[in-house]
Amino acid sequence: MIGRVRGFRSHSKVKQIDLYSRGVLYVAPWLFVLMQAGGLVGPARSGPAVQYLALALVVVSAVQAGTGIGLLRRALDRYLGKGEAQLRGRLALSFALLTAAFGLLAAVLAKAFDEQTAQNAPTMLMGVALTPLGAFCLIVRKRVYAVVCTVVSLLANVPFVLTGTAGAGMVGPFVGSMFVSGWVLLMVRVTAWMLSIIWEVDAARGVQARLAVAEERLRFSRDMHDILGRNLAAIALKSELAVQLSRRGSAAAADQMAEVQRIAQESQRELREVVRGYREADLHTELVGARGILAAAGIECRIDDAAVDELPPPVQSALAWVVREATTNVLRHADAGRCALRLRRVDGQAVLVVENNGVREAGAGGSGAGGGSGLAGLRERLTGLGGTLTCEYGANGTFLLTARVPVAATAAEGAKVEELPVPAPFQGTPVPERTGS
Repeated sequence: MIGRVRGFRSHSKVKQIDLYSRGVLYVAPWLFVLMQAGGLVGPARSGPAVQYLALALVVVSAVQAGTGIGLLRRALDRYLGKGEAQLRGRLALSFALLTAAFGLLAAVLAKAFDEQTAQNAPTMLMGVALTPLGAFCLIVRKRVYAVVCTVVSLLANVPFVLTGTAGAGMVGPFVGSMFVSGWVLLMVRVTAWMLSIIWEVDAARGVQARLAVAEERLRFSRDMHDILGRNLAAIALKSELAVQLSRRGSAAAADQMAEVQRIAQESQRELREVVRGYREADLHTELVGARGILAAAGIECRIDDAAVDELPPPVQSALAWVVREATTNVLRHADAGRCALRLRRVDGQAVLVVENNGVREAGAGGSGAGGGSGLAGLRERLTGLGGTLTCEYGANGTFLLTARVPVAATAAEGAKVEELPVPAPFQGTPVPERTGS
């Protein structure tokens, strides 16, 4: 049982809502059986025949509640577009059990029409009708459901006519049948409708995330094209010209190759700047991006970055990577509703605290269990600057990721970026022009 509870908590919030809503529909018929069985199967006031009929009604209701779980599950999956299982056989069996229960109810009321039986039996019938009517309203249009239920409610008077019930007494079964039909529609169809909206919203969030990734890829490809496209075209053109001049023995071929080398060196420098811009994350950009991504995922995000402008560039770059990794962990490993990012400068250190309330289970795959390779990489990055990274579980299911980087030492040391060696200028040997023979 504990394992199932933990398994339930390990699901996303959308999945938890889905499981909870389904569970309510599965359990509801059993609640009607358990609440009314004692009142129906009690001391016989009109002989053992009534008690046997009441017992048969309880058994039919229990069978309906047990076999109806699979029917409701398949009908819900079909309504939500998660399956196209055949329901005719199960639906026919469920309606057959409903017909049998209704016949037994008419027989009980005809032989023992007292106040207690008149109250318990119809309530039992609501539980029996929940499964077939609930599945039926999920696979047909509401208009069709209303017409069918009206016709069936009229036919529901047949058992009471056969058992000799007076004409005035037949109004109750019709009104009761229509009430049960509307109640089932309101309970099952509305529940399925809300689940469909929840799943659509969840799918929309996934689409937003994929669009954000696609947009970033397009931006990178656009930058690469803008920087290298023109230069590579110029290099190809001038190389072809240099080949033609070389074949003619013209000294201008060396000048063209020198120009090719200059363009290649310029492209190399621009490429390093582009790559450096992606490798060295910007803290302002990462904070804005974290707010947008978390908001798109339905997570309330609060950011306090009053000290960001006081930090040297190496510290900002390192903390930007912490923000990026922490945001990724919240999205992938937590079920957070709130997330807070606080940046302070305390005792010569830049302190960044990322806190979220989405811990699923302490120490078991929470929003940042310390064994991930991403956090290990952050520790190595911060260690190079003399900093530290700690993870801890707080009160009320919160998870805190704290990064500390000394500001003074980092600012004094500065950021050293390796530059690729620049080759020496091209020194071509002029090719003497050939004289005509």
